[in-house]
Amino acid sequence: MKRLLDCTASDFLNMTGQDLKQSIRASEGRTMLAETMATVPPLYPDVTNAELTASFGADLLLFNVFDVFNPEVMGFTPSNPAQVIHEIKRLTGRPVGLNLEPVDLNAEQIETLDQIDRGRIASDEALAQAKSLGFDFICLTGNPKTGVTNVEITNAIQRARRTFGSDALIIAGKMHGAGVTSETGTGIISESALDAFIDAGADVILMPSPGTVPGITTEDAQKYVSYVHSKGALAMLTIGTSQEGADESTIRQIALAAKMAGADIHHIGDAGFYGIAVPENIMTYSTTIRGRRHTYVRMARSINR
Repeated sequence: MKRLLDCTASDFLNMTGQDLKQSIRASEGRTMLAETMATVPPLYPDVTNAELTASFGADLLLFNVFDVFNPEVMGFTPSNPAQVIHEIKRLTGRPVGLNLEPVDLNAEQIETLDQIDRGRIASDEALAQAKSLGFDFICLTGNPKTGVTNVEITNAIQRARRTFGSDALIIAGKMHGAGVTSETGTGIISESALDAFIDAGADVILMPSPGTVPGITTEDAQKYVSYVHSKGALAMLTIGTSQEGADESTIRQIALAAKMAGADIHHIGDAGFYGIAVPENIMTYSTTIRGRRHTYVRMARSINR
């Protein structure tokens, strides 16, 4: 199995979720994931935001605010909407994933919560539809003000594993409080929650990067990443607090801290500009964790290779 950072578009074609997991593991902390909002007009009108993040060095592309029952990616209109994800994969040569939100109706709210469309909630029906659309991985997490809890994430992991089997990679966890009183700051993560996620079938555990959430230090992150690794899962450390729009020096600091903590996947969020990270910050992050060689090759490699 090739390391993910060396994979070509053709390598991704027949990868199962477990193949993808092994390829990420072999890359030793040099896998870059970028998130974009599917419903936001692209930063530049000639390409989708997903294509733009791929061109700046992202290995994995993650769609946020995507309604599986009304599939749409702003900036690209396929003749058949049901083929939109297959078409984005064809255009970018990258694995493409989806955020679905395990909303907990009984969550203790720290703020007024948003109403979430049913096509974004991690129900059995939405998961089945996500599978039919062709997503390569599912990320079970919460946007701000959604009321997503660790308990509901665990339930959603079980539903996702039943739906996808080994066909897709399952990522799960929280990058911020998501509007829940008891799960902010250091309360976002606990060993009991990590155990529950892994036992339910998660391949990758999502956690905040050091310096992104109050109280999450490099030492804390390293402790939890080591725990996740001891259980056979991978770790994705995230920038989900709009710092994807910070200056490049801050991006380098976060990237190095996440690398020192042991991240297998490095995530950059979608709120640098509205709906996408600052593109230069994707490249800066990528160059920080794997140097110019792998970053520039990823940026330059044709999808026809």
